[in-house]
Amino acid sequence: MDLKIESRPIAKLVPYAQNARTHTDEQIAQIAASIAEFGFVNPVLIAGDGVVIAGHGRLLAAQRLGMTEVPIIALDHLTETQRRALVIADNRIAENAGWDESLLRAELAALRETDFDLELLGFAEAELGSLLDAINVDAGAAGPPAGSGAPEETAPSSTLADRFGIPPFSVLNAREGWWQNRKRAWIDLGIRSELGRGAPIGGAPLPLDRADAGQPSAAPGGSPLPAADYSKSKARGDGRGKSIVND
Repeated sequence: MDLKIESRPIAKLVPYAQNARTHTDEQIAQIAASIAEFGFVNPVLIAGDGVVIAGHGRLLAAQRLGMTEVPIIALDHLTETQRRALVIADNRIAENAGWDESLLRAELAALRETDFDLELLGFAEAELGSLLDAINVDAGAAGPPAGSGAPEETAPSSTLADRFGIPPFSVLNAREGWWQNRKRAWIDLGIRSELGRGAPIGGAPLPLDRADAGQPSAAPGGSPLPAADYSKSKARGDGRGKSIVND
């Protein structure tokens, strides 16, 4: 059997009237984009009388592109029955193929690295998006290339407790632990952490030391603690806990 590719005018080709395969406008546009990118690399199969056996979609796409001729292969050896069967088989058998998902993602990733327009591959938008999401997940699991020196990053967990081990607010819980020990040390020095709350306008209360409880207030060395003005405006100027002179 000697098969050869020829060029035939589109006007001399006749679509098969009983062709059960349908083509949407969107698919014709995809085929046209493919032809524009790669060329007409898949010839139309025709019978000896010019009736199309396979390639109806490619023929419509060629017309949309304004082409006047297309490459064809004439199958003169087929009987009428074989010709009718091939019209169906050429479409249906191709649908039985599958994909190796890992290899497909690897090829898509390589094409994306070259900025190739992946929409030309014919995948639906949602399907392509799902494949690209899987590629991003694979890349994140693989981590940076060996020797790249890039720091390892851990994907954030779904909750703060998962990310930090314990809820972050428990670390700064001032009602227990180290914070309470610190507060008791302040009180021993005559300092109240609540000082200044509810202070009258134009002034601030003096420190509430142990003299209020009938005990002499003394610094660690035994000397009485001086009265200090703890108003916020003065604390900004000379530091909290220091007397302001000539203010």
